[in-house]
Amino acid sequence: MDADFRNEFVREQSGLKQRPALVLNADYRPLSYYPLSLWPWQESVKAAVSNRVNILAEYDEVIRSPRMEIKIPSVIVLKDYVKPQKRVAFTRFNLFLRDEFSCQYCGARKELTFDHVIPRCRGGVTSWENVVAACSPCNLRKGSDSLKQSSMTLLRAARKPSAMELRNTGRKFPPNFTHESWLDFLYWDAELEA
Repeated sequence: MDADFRNEFVREQSGLKQRPALVLNADYRPLSYYPLSLWPWQESVKAAVSNRVNILAEYDEVIRSPRMEIKIPSVIVLKDYVKPQKRVAFTRFNLFLRDEFSCQYCGARKELTFDHVIPRCRGGVTSWENVVAACSPCNLRKGSDSLKQSSMTLLRAARKPSAMELRNTGRKFPPNFTHESWLDFLYWDAELEA
């Protein structure tokens, strides 16, 4: 294969590497909304050939091997149901997702960090119930003071979210790219407007 052609193909936005497949559980819901459950085209083709998924929608592009030709899947559904996790991991990303990527003191969406409501120097622990997303200015303003001392209030109380709550919150933040074939599966259980 000509090296120039190969390099151009790899760099080109519309190359095969830009054709992810939306992965649905056996109940036809995405495995996750945020981040959206996507597989690279190679994984989706491998799963289809090994009969682990059904293909529901395809891109126009075709890949060929000496023995077969297949359109690149754009939506696949797992044949075996994957039980969703009930335990929500306490991570920075999940904390920001719970707080909808906004400061819990002023509502800003920039320069996010996290803040201990009861400061660690005053016995506060790092837990769902004591940590909130905060913008840098609010975090600096509060410092190691209590809410009362700093005269600041929380927009929402800090609490541990359920897996379902995080999944539903994630649906509020659509990915930068959605293929038209995905739309019926991303919002199929959303309430319709009358």
